[in-house]
Amino acid sequence: MLGQTKGFRWQRKSKERAAKEALLHAGRHAFGDRRKKKRNFRALWNIKINAAARENGMSYSKLIYQLKKSDILLNRKMLAELAEKHPEVFKAIIKEASA
Repeated sequence: MLGQTKGFRWQRKSKERAAKEALLHAGRHAFGDRRKKKRNFRALWNIKINAAARENGMSYSKLIYQLKKSDILLNRKMLAELAEKHPEVFKAIIKEASA
């Protein structure tokens, strides 16, 4: 147990009882934050897509609606990557969706 608390501060790294409690708290935060990570990434993708869509004269919600209506199956992760690294491809997708 003390091996797992290496790097913790104060008594949490060297005293059995404090180390046990610190591990329980750390585990609880790790569990929750693995789930928060997914939420945070999706929010980041939405922000990137919205910024790129607005540069091309369309809002995020209208873009997503047009993509679904046009039966273009791209997830938000891929759209965000295209918007960031390949803006010309993203622009072509917007043009295809709104056509």
